[in-house]
Amino acid sequence: MLNPISKNRSYLITFGTFWILIFVIHTFIINFFYDLDSLTSLTDSAVFNILFALIGFNLWYVLRFNIRETQSVFDVIINHLIIAVVVIAIWIGIAYFSLYYMYSDENVYIQFLNDSIPWRAVTGIFYYLLFIMFYYMILYYEDLQDKLKIEGELQTLVKEAELSALKSQINPHFLFNSLNSISSLTISNPDKAQEMVIKLSDFLRYSLTHDKDEKTSLKQEFENIKRYLDIEKVRFGHRLNFTWKVPDNCINFEIPNMILQPLIENSIKHGVYHSTEEVLIELTCVKENGYVTIEIANDYDPEATKKVGHGIGLSNIRKRLQLIYQRQDLLETIADKLVFRAILKLPTNGNNE
Repeated sequence: MLNPISKNRSYLITFGTFWILIFVIHTFIINFFYDLDSLTSLTDSAVFNILFALIGFNLWYVLRFNIRETQSVFDVIINHLIIAVVVIAIWIGIAYFSLYYMYSDENVYIQFLNDSIPWRAVTGIFYYLLFIMFYYMILYYEDLQDKLKIEGELQTLVKEAELSALKSQINPHFLFNSLNSISSLTISNPDKAQEMVIKLSDFLRYSLTHDKDEKTSLKQEFENIKRYLDIEKVRFGHRLNFTWKVPDNCINFEIPNMILQPLIENSIKHGVYHSTEEVLIELTCVKENGYVTIEIANDYDPEATKKVGHGIGLSNIRKRLQLIYQRQDLLETIADKLVFRAILKLPTNGNNE
């Protein structure tokens, strides 16, 4: 696993800036407080700080591969104490003998070098703690990002599963009715039955094709609704009348696929099913104030509706809208005397037109 300092530019800049600052401070302290010449101060600072920077850089690999997540707090502390002692001993040993070799003839500096070992050991502990805390923060951050990523992927999978489950509720109910209608036509009108089979096939192919693509244009939805209505007209004949008015600025607006079909099905179930007269289902669309508003209105008998119940249609749509848009106010139903209206308001933000 790559060291995060080397693979992250901001970390690398921070790392370099920190050690340049430490180098300058170290040089100034030795030069000013210990009265060593500038070159000696620079050399001392360079050897000790560059060496620990290299050791600290490689501490990442020790931390990443030596310290296991299953260890107890006590074991972690003991491990760090051992590693700290070894690291500081190696650091001071290499730096000391390097500088001793370079300045073996300068007794003043050698005396300073010997006297400085205790505070250099304390400085080494401080450096070690800084590196360890920095690396632990990176490990925590990366683990958190991984968990958030996994959680996001799981939420996406759950969302897709819920949407698939909701959409799968649409097909069987309609399929059974359609097959019954086609079964009747095979005796009375075989040619019409063949036509209905083709339309039913196209309808089901559309719904299956769009399982993975959550949105589609209003134009495509209307074409599919026409197939649905043509099939339902076989059952209801003159009792089912459908009109729609969709302006050009709405026709290419993208909506959740198969979102309108349950509304049309609901209109037929509660409007046409129990009526002996012609029932008009009207679909209108308006684009204004950041929304595309689709309204489906139909005549209905309130008493008959109470007996039939509401089924899964409206609940299905509300759940899908909540999953897709994270809002609960996009579907409104109004029962006005003998007219039932379903009003779907979809935000234009984020849609391709």
